[in-house]
Amino acid sequence: MSAPVLCFGEILWDLLPHGAFPGGAPFNVAYHLHRLGVPVLPVSAVGSDDLGAQLLARLAAWGIATAAIARHATAPTGTVTATLGPSGDAHYTIALDTAWDQIPATGAPLAAAASALALVFGSLALRSAANRESLTRLVAALPPTAWRVFDVNLRAPHDDLALVRRTAPLANVIKLNAAEAARLAAGEPETPGREETHARLLAAQLGIPIICVTAGARGAGLLRDNRWTWEPARPVVVADTVGSGDAFLAALLAGLLRSSPSDAALLASACRLGEWVASRTGATPDYAGTAAP
Repeated sequence: MSAPVLCFGEILWDLLPHGAFPGGAPFNVAYHLHRLGVPVLPVSAVGSDDLGAQLLARLAAWGIATAAIARHATAPTGTVTATLGPSGDAHYTIALDTAWDQIPATGAPLAAAASALALVFGSLALRSAANRESLTRLVAALPPTAWRVFDVNLRAPHDDLALVRRTAPLANVIKLNAAEAARLAAGEPETPGREETHARLLAAQLGIPIICVTAGARGAGLLRDNRWTWEPARPVVVADTVGSGDAFLAALLAGLLRSSPSDAALLASACRLGEWVASRTGATPDYAGTAAP
């Protein structure tokens, strides 16, 4: 494998009303990066159970490397039970004490980090001290030029704002939705039109050079080098929103790695992929024979 993007965090099964689908935000990002032609290495853990074996088989069938996914003898493979609202919005119940709460940063993942192009990590996996330690080790092993992308996912009760703020200095890119940005930056509810204000507050508070704020059906914005760029969303018929933000992030990072010609082009490609995934069922729809961007 050429220099990969490491995607650190949860890998699990999303249990939706219409079936079970592989999921977990970092894993979803890895799936879409792979589909976009970017070498990826998911860094996670599954149980020595049927659900874990099925996840590894699914990844192998997709051609995604599994060398950095540990198998635990006692901890079970993670699951998330998702219920969908009338507009396709998902609400999650996340199983506790699962294999991905104990992700080792030794062997294959640590070796790969030394030449990695980027590391994507989310806030949910930080709920365990073991993972916080593993993440710190991986970040320390990265080349100085690597992108370090913090994907904030505040899912109660795993929504410790102080922990997010302590972790943020590890990153040089942070992506979060408008509600999360409002809460983290100003302790207020989401207000349409204040995305730029919240991004600028976060840049000042956290010292991160690139802040991306997604706003669902309204669009998304990017603050870089003190310049704010906004891309309006395009309407789609939503099947469910599971994984649409992860697809957005994958396209955003792919554009950063390929030095997209402009932030406007970068955001447009990310929005289009996120919209396409929202129009499909599950977080990891098949690209074959579709009009995927």
